[in-house]
Amino acid sequence: MDQKISQLSSYRQNFPALANKNYFNYGGQGPMPKISLEAIYDSYQKVQNFGPFSGKIGKWVVNEAALMRRAIATELGVSPDTIALTPNVTVGCNISLWGLNWQEGDHILLSDCEHPGIIATIKEIQRRFNIEVSTCPIMETLNKGNPVTVIKENLRQNTKLLVISHILWNTGQVLPLTEIVKLCHSLFKSPIKVLADAAQSVGVLPLQLAETEVDFYAFTGHKWWCGPEGLGGLYVSPKVRESLIPTFIGLGSILRDKVDQIIGWKPDGRRYEVSTSAYPLYSGLRQAISLHNQWGNAIERYDRIQRLSKYLWDNLIKIPEVKCLSTSPPEAGLVSFQVTNGKSHQELVNFLENQDIMVRTIINPDCVRASIHYFSLEAEIDKLVAEIKAFI
Repeated sequence: MDQKISQLSSYRQNFPALANKNYFNYGGQGPMPKISLEAIYDSYQKVQNFGPFSGKIGKWVVNEAALMRRAIATELGVSPDTIALTPNVTVGCNISLWGLNWQEGDHILLSDCEHPGIIATIKEIQRRFNIEVSTCPIMETLNKGNPVTVIKENLRQNTKLLVISHILWNTGQVLPLTEIVKLCHSLFKSPIKVLADAAQSVGVLPLQLAETEVDFYAFTGHKWWCGPEGLGGLYVSPKVRESLIPTFIGLGSILRDKVDQIIGWKPDGRRYEVSTSAYPLYSGLRQAISLHNQWGNAIERYDRIQRLSKYLWDNLIKIPEVKCLSTSPPEAGLVSFQVTNGKSHQELVNFLENQDIMVRTIINPDCVRASIHYFSLEAEIDKLVAEIKAFI
């Protein structure tokens, strides 16, 4: 591992975006490596050379999609047939949310740390189907209390679905997904399904998703995996596949007989896909995933993310005018903090960007969020801390 760390400077040359900036926005979008950019370009060239709608490209598309599902499944610790390829986390969540058979009086429970895009979807489902929606106070468990207990206290006999993030996008808290799923599946006679927003966990946490028994897990490739925007996925547990009706329907979703009659849905995760996607993105994301694994396995990468996040946290708590949201070292790569000298957080973000340092603001809670990857450098973190001191 020491040798890998010493080689980080040369390894980072794989990422052109890191050459002229100190980047701490992996939780928003990761920079693509050169090998991904080249793979995407080469794939588009291949499509044009053979003809976009030719037999050869048709077979190539099927193979590329299969390779993509296999690469994702390996990273998540699941079978490839459980993976549907989607454009992003939001689409994956929409497939899960709209695909359930909602009846008046059903209940959705979500946390108070969910993304606005998901909240808006749930509000529209509530309006259309006259279901009940409530929110449980997970944010207050960041430093004390048990999120599992809070969830248990807010579940109801008529709860049909819990919507929760594996890593909270605003505070960085890692929720105990396996324990939460076990609670939801066993608390009442009818198991409560669990949809996990995995925007901040895929590419960070070492995952054996099948062991968690989560029902739905929506993720993207453009954040911590540093893949191209426009490509993500949805894991659907085989146990609930038949109860999740496809939301978006297209040629890719259906089975047809020899006379082109529709005979049903495809038997696996493909039933939630449509057709005519940006297929060259598949090779780009696969190359990004492969590059990460060349540096180290998921456990090694996560260990370094934790150590670097702690390094930033340790330095921030020494600044009197800075308050970290978490009173203990971060569990993953998100470090959220506030400045207490009266200046706005947007002012700080703007100031840092003028110094070629990229972080972002969060509205609720009002704070600044820095995202730390395994290939971040201590020197970058030192510069971030020094410029925060200069701003204050």
